[in-house]
Amino acid sequence: MSDTPTAFVILAAGKGSRMVSDLPKVLHPVGAMPLLAHALRTARSLDPSRLVVVAGHGAAAVEAAAAKWAPDAICVRQDEQLGTAHAVDQARDAMAGFGGDVAVLYGDTPFIRPETLGQMAAARQTGADVVVLGFETPDPGRYGRLIVENGRLERIVEFKDATETERAVTLCNSGVVMAPAPLLFDLIAEVGNDNAAGEYYLTDIVGLANHRGLTCQAVACDPVETLGINTRAELAAAEAVFQARRRTDMLDAGVTLVAPDTVFFAADTEIGRDTVIEPNVVFGPGVRLAPGVTVRAFSHLEGAQVASGAVIGPYARLRPGADLAADTRVGNFVEVKNARLDQGVKVNHLSYVGDASIGQGSNIGAGTITCNYDGYLKHHTTIGADAFIGSNTMLVAPVTIGDGATTGSGSVITRDVPDGALAVARGRQENKPGLATRLRERLRLKKADLAARKAE
Repeated sequence: MSDTPTAFVILAAGKGSRMVSDLPKVLHPVGAMPLLAHALRTARSLDPSRLVVVAGHGAAAVEAAAAKWAPDAICVRQDEQLGTAHAVDQARDAMAGFGGDVAVLYGDTPFIRPETLGQMAAARQTGADVVVLGFETPDPGRYGRLIVENGRLERIVEFKDATETERAVTLCNSGVVMAPAPLLFDLIAEVGNDNAAGEYYLTDIVGLANHRGLTCQAVACDPVETLGINTRAELAAAEAVFQARRRTDMLDAGVTLVAPDTVFFAADTEIGRDTVIEPNVVFGPGVRLAPGVTVRAFSHLEGAQVASGAVIGPYARLRPGADLAADTRVGNFVEVKNARLDQGVKVNHLSYVGDASIGQGSNIGAGTITCNYDGYLKHHTTIGADAFIGSNTMLVAPVTIGDGATTGSGSVITRDVPDGALAVARGRQENKPGLATRLRERLRLKKADLAARKAE
């Protein structure tokens, strides 16, 4: 970006009726992050002087999302959706006294790159008063057309208002605009609604600026950047674009994806080099993997931190708060939630570890469960270093297992176990010679008797 201060207005007021959803359109996710958050992240990456979100439909939810993803954002409301110029005008008071450039973005357009906004800023610095972002496409459909003559953007024509000649133009309008704040709001004040939809179009500022003798310019970008989301099908297409980009980024960063098309990332997934991701792995939000981790097939990770040398899966689930140190093992059908596993801990089979801390080198046997919830509150389980938890142990929290302690298989542990102790908590086994044979014979005769009665 240039040295000129820049502010952003993000339009997020639309209902998105074609989504057929009670959720505001801009809150539908791509890469496990709301569409609005993508636009906010792009704007914030450029260190804006001001950031304004225009909310309307579902305003409270949109404003809550804006506060989460951009705490410095100012939210204003467009109570009536009367067009894009009207929407931007709702930010007029929030921009009072600001003399830098304003860029208008859209909460349902997640892929605009900071570099593209930099190109628009460069056009401003070289003399353009109003800069509009466009894209070339052989199938322009119902997009508005950018009419450029002799290098100048003369006007923007909405599809509904375009002539056949204008509809043949393949340079289309993305809706993204950049102009000095005072000029932008001065032009908006002149916009009328004498058009087929009876709306106040932001695109009309180009004609108004040219009428004043000002310079308007179009900057073109990859059409993918301008992909807007209006339907569930377009949302799915956007997800596919996002995942393809992230897979390429991961491969370029030295991550091995055995079957790239089967791995799904969140927008904030961080993975170190020389990590191996096997097929059919899903990353939810908040995952950080250090270099040299292996995630085996059919695992699901969310809100987890994993250190180098760890092996996850196959068929493992890491939930928020899972914190795995170096060289840990979390294997088949194991779930870990809000738990710290120190170096070398092994939880290999069919276990649940929640609200727990496990010391270095401990082994958790198959079928072990930390019973952390009493129906009202969560409780913590502490397991010391080099402990051995026998298979099918129930650890009824709050409980502490000492360093080097062992629990017998099938035990229900309700009291603390001292360092080095063996805890066995199960009924005594008794063998009854011949009883199984006699029981089977009795049941066989009973079954035969029932079958005979049915046949009568």
